[in-house]
Amino acid sequence: MTVNVVPEKLNDFRVYVDGSSDLKGIADLTLPSFEQMTESINGAGIAGEYESPNIGHFQSMKLILNWRVLNNDLSTFLAPIARKIDCRGANQEYDAATGKYSFPSVRVLVQGVPTKVEPGKMEKGSPYEASTEIEVTYIKIEIDSKTVVELDKLNYKYVVNGVDYLEEVRKALGL
Repeated sequence: MTVNVVPEKLNDFRVYVDGSSDLKGIADLTLPSFEQMTESINGAGIAGEYESPNIGHFQSMKLILNWRVLNNDLSTFLAPIARKIDCRGANQEYDAATGKYSFPSVRVLVQGVPTKVEPGKMEKGSPYEASTEIEVTYIKIEIDSKTVVELDKLNYKYVVNGVDYLEEVRKALGL
């Protein structure tokens, strides 16, 4: 990557559920936060206290899908079963040296159970502003087909840029 490349924005995106065709009616989505579980550490030999992350363990993570209208795609998320959500995007970058645009791919793959469906409101000539929340148990983020992070809460896997930070924990647990 050259120093003249300016990452500008997300050019466009599509959302697929359970390997099917893309969801229609999605206005936007909010990706989950990675907030590590921590414990305050203090005692002899420590001048004060600090928050120590429990490596590879994260607070509840939510993927939020925001809908323009009520449709059959939204109703899919009323069933209490795990869904695979595949979000694919094309970032837009400008190379100031060449004057050309490029569109690196971004993919966020999430698996989890829907925990909340908000049908929204009905107002003539307006979107419903409906939403769906998915409790994330698995997430993988790829940029240009390279995995930058993969978290599998149920299988003790936490990989960042090729380093599995829970490998030793799995070994210690006999997994």
